[in-house]
Amino acid sequence: MPSSVPSSVNDWWCDPSTEYAFLGFSYEVTACQSADQLKRDFADIRKTFNGRYVRLYGACDNDGFYDDIVDAAWENDLGVHALIWFGFDGDNKWKTRRNKLFASLHSNPKAQFVTRGVQFGSEPLFDDVLPHAELAKQVEQAKTNLSSLHIPVTVSELAYGYQERGGAQDVLDAIDYINIHMLPFFDQTASTANKSWPIVEKNLKFFTKNGSGKKMYLDENGWPSKTSEGVQPNSPDAVANVANEKAYYELLDSQCSYFKNATGGGIGWFAHIYSDDQEPGYGIYSSSGKTKFSFNPKTSC
Repeated sequence: MPSSVPSSVNDWWCDPSTEYAFLGFSYEVTACQSADQLKRDFADIRKTFNGRYVRLYGACDNDGFYDDIVDAAWENDLGVHALIWFGFDGDNKWKTRRNKLFASLHSNPKAQFVTRGVQFGSEPLFDDVLPHAELAKQVEQAKTNLSSLHIPVTVSELAYGYQERGGAQDVLDAIDYINIHMLPFFDQTASTANKSWPIVEKNLKFFTKNGSGKKMYLDENGWPSKTSEGVQPNSPDAVANVANEKAYYELLDSQCSYFKNATGGGIGWFAHIYSDDQEPGYGIYSSSGKTKFSFNPKTSC
């Protein structure tokens, strides 16, 4: 980062076509990590794994928390995919979260130079938290609110979320870029991770066909190392263990050329999630603080 905050975001971000292959981690913030913890973790993401971005997951409702995110990202040369978290309670807390995030983005001079985009999520269509027309309206209003900051807006969602209940093409048309949940373990045809590419490709083809050539990212993207409450397969053949979690990321690595040459200027992917402390079974780090397997994914090819 420069020694002082630039005056404009013109030519600030790398061309999206360079954002393919591994980009960084989903990072859950429900624990409301301290500013020091954020800086340590973000430094690790940047220096140990060559991550360029952090995609936020969950919500911390503490005042000033997103400013701590911005400071940690700025200090460690990271961009952030920010998130307006709906949660699973069917309440309207997301509106307060939206307003607080927007206030921070407008008031913090570093925020627009860290925030690569804002997501509505997670899986609001699949969970039916808003009618698709209302969600599309929220996206459009957010785009207007953030237009002076040049921060794009998207929805963090499954392909199936756009297909169920008659479809939600209006949302797909409204978003600036496409953040895709890619969790092939839950597919009805799932078995082992090394055989999951047809599932991944099927989902990507849907967005290629219906996404008007927009940039794509796999944001909530991974394979669990164990089952738990809420992490149960829909196929009797799906295997959850550390070897399969590792194999899934190796599979993505093997498809680097596919991601590089995909519609929209290449597809970038995140590993979901940074640590098992944040979401059991999905972490690259175990709850003991050690990596569960060697993780050195390709950032280019």
